[in-house]
Amino acid sequence: MDKIIIHGGKKLRGDVFISGAKNAALPIMVSSLLAPGWHNFHNVPNLVDIRTIKRLLRSLGVKCEGDSPVRVNSDDINNCEASYDLVKTMRASILVLGPLVARMGIARVSLPGGCAIGARPVNLHIKALKDMGAEVELRDGYIEAKASKLKGTTIYFDISTVTGTENIMMAACLAEGTSLLKNAAKEPEVINLAVTLNSMGARITGMGTDVIRIDGVDRLHPAEATVIPDRIEAGTYMIAAGITGGDINVMGCNHSHLDALILKLRNSGMKITPFEGGLRAVGARRIKSIDIETLPYPGFPTDLQAQIMAMMTLGGGSSVITETVFENRFMHVNELMRMGADIVIKGNTAVVKGVPRLQGAQVMATDLRASASLILAGLVAEGRTELSRVYHIDRGYQGIEKKFAALGADIKRVAV
Repeated sequence: MDKIIIHGGKKLRGDVFISGAKNAALPIMVSSLLAPGWHNFHNVPNLVDIRTIKRLLRSLGVKCEGDSPVRVNSDDINNCEASYDLVKTMRASILVLGPLVARMGIARVSLPGGCAIGARPVNLHIKALKDMGAEVELRDGYIEAKASKLKGTTIYFDISTVTGTENIMMAACLAEGTSLLKNAAKEPEVINLAVTLNSMGARITGMGTDVIRIDGVDRLHPAEATVIPDRIEAGTYMIAAGITGGDINVMGCNHSHLDALILKLRNSGMKITPFEGGLRAVGARRIKSIDIETLPYPGFPTDLQAQIMAMMTLGGGSSVITETVFENRFMHVNELMRMGADIVIKGNTAVVKGVPRLQGAQVMATDLRASASLILAGLVAEGRTELSRVYHIDRGYQGIEKKFAALGADIKRVAV
């Protein structure tokens, strides 16, 4: 099992190139289940989660070739069961449910796993499929669904759900009639999927709003699609500039996807300057404490909450960080406190009182974004930081230690 070793204190400078978005690549690759033939997907990141979804697709009889572009062919689906062994490590595996029922008429999918940051129930997926005429049962830890033909209908999501929106949007593409998804997720990753589906012959409008309309079609054809840049990776490197007082050009990102973060970082004293093909992030001499409340897009992303908290540990006052999306997403707090952070949690709120400095320590990653926050803290901490359980970081960041090293960080991965 690898560890990441960091000796902090370096101001990061230079260019960092942003990879494709994991949370866009996963549903786009799964969308290949809807249409036979060879699909070509570009700008797919090289991540553990991508390798997991490839294994899952192959277990269904799908051919997957290459890294980027990834070529996918679902001509010969010969299995409609997503087993526990493949699904347990990644919640996004639930995305095969809707496409399998829509095209094959049947699916058996294990209840998903992934980061332990909250319940993230799949009841919204199940209710929507039932509303579309599917018979759905929970049995032995599996979702079993079948339908001779899904029927278009109006679906209201009680809470904004990205995977729920994506799952049902894919299913509705081959349903009979029109489906309206109300209170749909607006994330750029959802739009990326909808654009991909339309390039396959789907008829989707309203993506990017809270009402998505899907007019079902009889069949779809293969797609040529490009995965959008990863806004969470981009945001992490922007925060890295802020916490280290550095100057980083974040290349290849779409700054329009980062409006909420840009506003908050400017309030913290940073200079953020967009340019064609990226943006420049320059840290302030003194970090100003700011308050954060996570919200569905276009609000402040929950996937950047842990990272911004690491930065606020060095703020000039107190910061109130409220987590409204996932109930268990403060597990990084105890590890930051091991490094000298002053944080008090009450319910879904963390009060972060800035301290003069952080100290390097042995810390343990509890989930993907917590891993990133601890690396950020280590980059600015005095002395040596040793991060274990780094397999979490490999699920969502491509070559993070190499990218930080290229910016001047003293960071390396070691096998133990």
